[in-house]
Amino acid sequence: MKNTALTDLHISLGAKMVPFAGFNMPVQYTGINDEHETVRNGVGVFDVSHMGEFILKGEKALDLIQKVSSNDATKLYDGKVQYAYLPNKNGGIVDDFLTYKLDDETYLLVVNASNIEKDWNWISQFNTFGVDMKDISDETALLAIQGPKAAEALQSLTEIELASMEYYTFQKGKFAGVDNVIVSATGYTGAGGFEIYVANEDVKTVWDAIFTAGAPYGIKPIGLGARDTLRLEMGFCLYGNDIDDNTSPLEAGLGWVTKFTKDFVNSENLKAEKEAGIQKKLVGFEMIDRGIPRHDYEIVDADGNIIGRVTSGTQSPTLKKSVGLGYVNNAFTKEGTEIYINIRNQKVKAVIKKPPFVK
Repeated sequence: MKNTALTDLHISLGAKMVPFAGFNMPVQYTGINDEHETVRNGVGVFDVSHMGEFILKGEKALDLIQKVSSNDATKLYDGKVQYAYLPNKNGGIVDDFLTYKLDDETYLLVVNASNIEKDWNWISQFNTFGVDMKDISDETALLAIQGPKAAEALQSLTEIELASMEYYTFQKGKFAGVDNVIVSATGYTGAGGFEIYVANEDVKTVWDAIFTAGAPYGIKPIGLGARDTLRLEMGFCLYGNDIDDNTSPLEAGLGWVTKFTKDFVNSENLKAEKEAGIQKKLVGFEMIDRGIPRHDYEIVDADGNIIGRVTSGTQSPTLKKSVGLGYVNNAFTKEGTEIYINIRNQKVKAVIKKPPFVK
């Protein structure tokens, strides 16, 4: 199992450690509900250094990205971030990822931890453009400082104007005395905040500075458990749960990052699928009756007929009720439609609800 540069620190802080995507990661410190609350209402710090980072450099770097990405990267400008996915050749998804435009010939791709090698191999096979590709995952640390108090808590550490940064933009500069840090107004919680990319050897310095500056704001370390409940309250997809090699991006609601204005991997087939119309769709739902929907539980209608399956579900700490995501047949996708989740052979009532569940 791999460690991040901060693994020993998490252990010393009393974190409960679990294997995740081949890494030894903190799942919780004080408890998921407490940590969740901290991020929703204040500010918390996640170590997400397990994520993968690739640098693509060269005059044809954009051409390679355009070939493998579902989104239109020509829309990027220096300092802009874009969400997209890598389509595979059979209608599914290799991974979802972020593209950072550093300059006209340099891009940073941020991929999921469990897919680093797979994504690298996938993108490499299309690199007929002579693009210089570098996997910097093992030397790069990533901290996500999330919550409504994040900008205020971090501002003393940098000259970058944090509060005025637009969502999905980034700046490179000095942070906590360390040069060349990428500060990105992105995150996976829906609570606002920033993600900080820094070299492994500098991450402890940055972590300590963040906790000193954030102390008056009640800053706390946050584990992957709360990361999951926070993303679910927003209805954000998790690769491996809600999307994977066998899920259609159009059924997953990723049509908004599927741009048919250009040719990309499997674009013809995806276009044909769009024109033919999809048969099922990823939806959000809230439980009416008590019960927690889990990955792969059956979704059924009032008569017990299987109409879909759950991909993610949890008890929402904010709403004090369970919420989930799942694929259901088209006839059941309308908001307000009653459905049932098969939990231990019991039909437990739920209702279709468009995410985010927490506004």
